[in-house]
Amino acid sequence: VQLQAFGGGLVQAGGSLRLSCAASGGTFSNYVMAWFRQAPGKERAFVAVHRVYVGTYYTDSVKGRFTISRDNAKNMVYLQMNNLKPEDTAVYYCAASVYNNGDYDYWGQGTLVTVSS
Repeated sequence: VQLQAFGGGLVQAGGSLRLSCAASGGTFSNYVMAWFRQAPGKERAFVAVHRVYVGTYYTDSVKGRFTISRDNAKNMVYLQMNNLKPEDTAVYYCAASVYNNGDYDYWGQGTLVTVSS
C-alpha cells in the first residue's frame, strides 16, 4: 500500500485548505484512515480518524473546524480544514491501519501546512 498526501500550502489565519491522500494497492475500503500532524519541534500527533462502519473522531483542538472524509471508489481520504489557526502549522500525514488495532501500517510522505497570523 502506498499513500500520497498533497494539498498543503500557505494560508492566512481563518482560511481553509483541503488535504487529499491517494491510496494505491491493498483493499482501501477496509482500512481505517487517519490524519496526523507534526508541528516544528514537536512529536507527531493524532488529528482525525475515519473508521469503517464506526465513523469519525477528532482531537479536541480541531473539532468543529476539520472534517475527515473518504471516497472508497477513488481510494481517497480528505481532510477539510476550516478556520485555520497559526497553531495548525505542521506537516500533515495520512496513515492507514489494516487491522484497526491502533497501529498504523502505512504512512504518506507528508504535506506542509503553514498558517500565517
